[in-house]
Amino acid sequence: MGASNGDWRLDGVRVIPGDALDTNTPQTPGMHRAAAVTHDRAGAEKLWAGTVTIHPGARTGAHHHGELESVIYVVRGRARMKWGENLEFTAEAGPGGFIFVPPYVPHQEINALDDEPLECVLARSGQEAIVVNLDIEGVAAPEHVRWIDPGHPRP
Repeated sequence: MGASNGDWRLDGVRVIPGDALDTNTPQTPGMHRAAAVTHDRAGAEKLWAGTVTIHPGARTGAHHHGELESVIYVVRGRARMKWGENLEFTAEAGPGGFIFVPPYVPHQEINALDDEPLECVLARSGQEAIVVNLDIEGVAAPEHVRWIDPGHPRP
């Protein structure tokens, strides 16, 4: 019962200060990732969490994260996501919005604002730092996709 060695002080809650994030992570052009919760840093076994910042008006390269699921929480700014084989779909989220990226889905994050950075919190379903950068230019006019809650659809 309890922590692996019974020492809750060392094996209990971990608090990682915002100024102590690890920037030595796999990167995608156009964004800056920093790790907060990892196995090495906090003992996490099943998830990874950190931050991502995209400069005003910037976009990342297309990429996916293999078998991992990702959740992006927008703290500041406006995120425009493109996804699909040819980045043919798009949707946006502002502060307080969540974005779910399923395994193997090619995607691109874009800062939709030209005057402030896009700052997000990122969580992934595993410890392996999988970042597969892709050579996809994308379509000129992607289809806007509005999310509909399958459990509570609006009329």
